Amino acid sequence: MLKVLASTWALLFGLMLLMLGNGMQGTLLGIRGGIENFTTTEMSVVMSCYFVGFLFGSRLAPEMIRRVGHVRVFAALGSMISAVLILYAAAPHWIAWSLMRVLIGFSFSGVYITAESWLNNASTNETRGQTLSLYLIVQMIGIIAAQILLNMADPSGYILFVIPSVLVSLAFTPILLAVQPVPAFDNTRPMSFRQLYAASPLGCVGMFLLGGIFSAQFGMASVWGTQAGLNVRDLSIFVAAIYVGGLVLQFPIGWLSDRMDRRLLILALAVAGGVVVTLPSLVDVPFAVLVTVAMLMGGISNPLYSLLLAYVNDHLDQSDMAAASAGLIFINGVGAISGPILTGWLMGAIGPSGFFLFMAIIFFALSGYALWRMTQRRTTPEASGSYAALSPTASVITVEAALELAEDDHSAPGHGHPPQPGA
Repeated sequence: MLKVLASTWALLFGLMLLMLGNGMQGTLLGIRGGIENFTTTEMSVVMSCYFVGFLFGSRLAPEMIRRVGHVRVFAALGSMISAVLILYAAAPHWIAWSLMRVLIGFSFSGVYITAESWLNNASTNETRGQTLSLYLIVQMIGIIAAQILLNMADPSGYILFVIPSVLVSLAFTPILLAVQPVPAFDNTRPMSFRQLYAASPLGCVGMFLLGGIFSAQFGMASVWGTQAGLNVRDLSIFVAAIYVGGLVLQFPIGWLSDRMDRRLLILALAVAGGVVVTLPSLVDVPFAVLVTVAMLMGGISNPLYSLLLAYVNDHLDQSDMAAASAGLIFINGVGAISGPILTGWLMGAIGPSGFFLFMAIIFFALSGYALWRMTQRRTTPEASGSYAALSPTASVITVEAALELAEDDHSAPGHGHPPQPGA
């Protein structure tokens, strides 16, 4: 691991700075929106627009890279991010913020694709697994540390908008100086939605529903905290706890995933998630309980993303995995656009508890659909590839590399799993 870190530290450090900038702006806007007296509906539109831009970026950035190259795309989109982060404070209007969120979502999507392609190219077949694990850890550390930085200045001023802008600008230096040859870039055409749904209805529906949960957590947690009266310190702890839980529980759930029927695990996690978030949607709970809820909420939803990807790939040939991954990421992105809008509507109708109620509804909807699918497809194939711990912010490049590596590990001599129980 240390050898891998020594060869990729510059890339990983640059990516962590990017995550610091992105993690700060997501939470900061929710806090500043409350200071500017934006309504919950207005803030839900602002938060949703990030995922609109991110979705378009995932589709258009690869073509931009092929046309003008990695370096130009990375520099142009990175400059856009840095500028927008400053402009938030200069133009505190929800319509202006919505347009800027589309731009910044598009730019972050392209920057992630570019940086992750360099990181993937810098690793070898022998080191790719450790590199991907380090990348997941770096992503989570970046977002968690971003919440700490929110306590460095008054959110009603400019400083907290300047800090992420500077961090993103500094991220260019280690990444651009570390890259050796420009990697070859092949854009994977997604599998048709009809083919994807035929291969795994549960995977498609689950990824769509999880998109709503992720976008609510990433975009609306700070809006909820502001509406609930949390101060900046407590709100930053709450948001950080979501990602701490996601990091801590990824690997234990991944271990279980390769040793039991994945559908049973999906069902159990969805029910557990629904139960966990139901409590704060019904009654006021102490802050310590809220932090525990946040950790479990993130610790369930993040591994569910990886689990659904693995489950879909159980029903595919290895040659189809890349195309399926691209399609599933797109489905997840479409679901993400609706998450903040629906959460904001519920919060406007019933108050802050609507934040947790939305996720409870989605978790229980996923568990109900998983249970129904288990009556339609009686048996599940033996796991065709190991679970790969992934963040929902990862681009299709990282997802493809992780799943390919997991499949190779599964197929290696001496690797085996207990028989999969029938459903």
